[in-house]
Amino acid sequence: MARRILTGFIANEAGKAGFRRVVVGLSGGIDSALSATLAAEALGPANVHALIMPYRTSVPESRAHAEMVVRGLGIASQVVEITPMVDAYFGVFPDADQVRRGNKMARERMTILFDHSARLEALVLGTSNKTELLLGYSTLFGDMACGINPLGDLWKTQVRALARHVGVPEAVVQKVPSADLWAGQTDEQELGFTYERVDQVLHLLVDRRYEIPEVVVAGFDEAFVRAVARRIQTSQYKRRLPVIAKLSPRTIDREFRYARDWGR
Repeated sequence: MARRILTGFIANEAGKAGFRRVVVGLSGGIDSALSATLAAEALGPANVHALIMPYRTSVPESRAHAEMVVRGLGIASQVVEITPMVDAYFGVFPDADQVRRGNKMARERMTILFDHSARLEALVLGTSNKTELLLGYSTLFGDMACGINPLGDLWKTQVRALARHVGVPEAVVQKVPSADLWAGQTDEQELGFTYERVDQVLHLLVDRRYEIPEVVVAGFDEAFVRAVARRIQTSQYKRRLPVIAKLSPRTIDREFRYARDWGR
């Protein structure tokens, strides 16, 4: 069911926006691999273009896994090294910490994707899942940016299950989740909890609309639940259009709110 809905979503939404093809950044991870796989099924491999964008500290396995996905799907791909652009910038700001550097890499990759979107007349396909979006574990105008996102209503644990179902290589499905922003970085180590554990709490808070005490009664540590809820609240600005100061009777994203295909 999810496979059919998401492939239909890609085909329909790309068409509504006037595109016949998509471009996707392949990191070697499970999320981008699943997005590319669904797009190849929805639009045909000839209409999916992958960009592999390593930095000098990226582990070789990431590129190898991205190329494995490309070969398996039969889609076109191109490697664009981001090292020269990123290092040129931080040559001016050498004191930047890992977070700043990671955010810069994510945004650099997205500027490249949107440039190739114009070059190829292809819509940028999103790769952020529901868990990342709710936790704010993503870069605003970086990996969050896209034209359409087929994965944004799938928990990370659901991404893994669907990826296996649609034939994403097992080496990619089983690998430890990592944004590959610096040597040894893993998502769960940085977050301080596993995706399996946080997905259960997020499901209760968001999908089931439980209050925090109800989630605690369901068997979860109160401090952890409150920390997750706080992450959802403090990252809300990332999930909305920029707040516009209200002056008129109908302000964009307040009274003037329509579906993206309004008027078609």
